[in-house]
Amino acid sequence: MTKFRKLLTYLILALSAQSALLSPAHAVERFRPFVLAWRGHADFQTRVAEVRQALESAGFDIVADFSPYPEDAYLDELRILVFTSGELKRLAARSRYGGFATAQRVSISRHRGDVQVAYVNPTYMAHAYRLSTDLKGITDKLAGALGRVRDFGSEKGLTEKHLRTYRYTFGMEYFDEPYELASFANHEQALREVTRNLAAATGLGITPVYRIDIPGKDETIIGVTRRGRGKEDRYYDDHWIMDNVDFGELHTTAYLPYEVMVTGNRVIAMSMRFRMAVYHPDLSMKGRDSFMNIIPSPLAVKNVLGAAVTGNLAANITHK
Repeated sequence: MTKFRKLLTYLILALSAQSALLSPAHAVERFRPFVLAWRGHADFQTRVAEVRQALESAGFDIVADFSPYPEDAYLDELRILVFTSGELKRLAARSRYGGFATAQRVSISRHRGDVQVAYVNPTYMAHAYRLSTDLKGITDKLAGALGRVRDFGSEKGLTEKHLRTYRYTFGMEYFDEPYELASFANHEQALREVTRNLAAATGLGITPVYRIDIPGKDETIIGVTRRGRGKEDRYYDDHWIMDNVDFGELHTTAYLPYEVMVTGNRVIAMSMRFRMAVYHPDLSMKGRDSFMNIIPSPLAVKNVLGAAVTGNLAANITHK
């Protein structure tokens, strides 16, 4: 009987310990790429103005305010605000390619009377972009300014460890495997040529919408919109791509715009096979709503950005 009691006691203690490890207090925190700040019925332009005011009152600098979609888009209206701050730029400057995190984004969308305000989760971005900080202070400041109804974009969410080593699947790129678009003799020449070439790239459907210089580093981020020039160029078109992946109840349009980085004498951009996947981690590989629908896009995006930053306006943007 004594041996039985000892065994029973051991089993009870073991199960209790296992239960404690699995309890919410000990659970590994998971993160989702987007935050729904507000949803309801409202005048669209008024809501845009309120979001602008809230960001500025919280100390953020708005560097872009644009509508990326054509009039016949799947959404009735869409505005993207890109914003940054001195604090964001200082924190991002500490990490390799950290400049990508300086451009935070909020979308205001309207579809059949449903207005949504959503922004990229800064802490999710910090982990995915391997910053030396989790940007929790920025996340909290945004929640205070815009609201935080719920996080979305992944059913289960991703852990910090997963995000900091993220790739969608074997053979696809990590964060530190960007597109190499061009190189120049030095940073000054790279920035001068890229700025000039992007300003003239409207013939390719590429339009620069903001520029952020990273303090203390030879690094600059330039956000661009992409409009395909015809049927063959649809694969790099912002609207065509998002129409294939933004099919959920809550819109992931704060994914836009895409960024080009001038870092030292190099010109790079995040691989779309990383960037699209990390912001849409639950998207299946095959099926009706899947990555298969946009298979030509990563190469088309790389090619059109390369043509734009080098001034090759006559380029044939192949996607094969």
